[in-house]
Amino acid sequence: MAIKPLADRVVAKKDAPQEKTASGLYLGEAKEKPNYAKVTEVGKDVKEIKKGDKVVYREYGATEVKIGGEEYLIIKEEDVLAII
Repeated sequence: MAIKPLADRVVAKKDAPQEKTASGLYLGEAKEKPNYAKVTEVGKDVKEIKKGDKVVYREYGATEVKIGGEEYLIIKEEDVLAII
């Protein structure tokens, strides 16, 4: 089942937190983890974000939904802080 976001919203899947650095060191448990997600769909009014972009979003700026066993985030474009 596909989700079609309305207006200025994007649908994204949360990325798993990184457990190892590029040099092979294991990372410990952090108090605050960045909120990264990969965009799977974009609404018709979204201007700067494209499908497939990896984004950083505001901690409380996303709505989590579970559809068909998959977890998705619905995020307003203004709550996206950066494109990586």
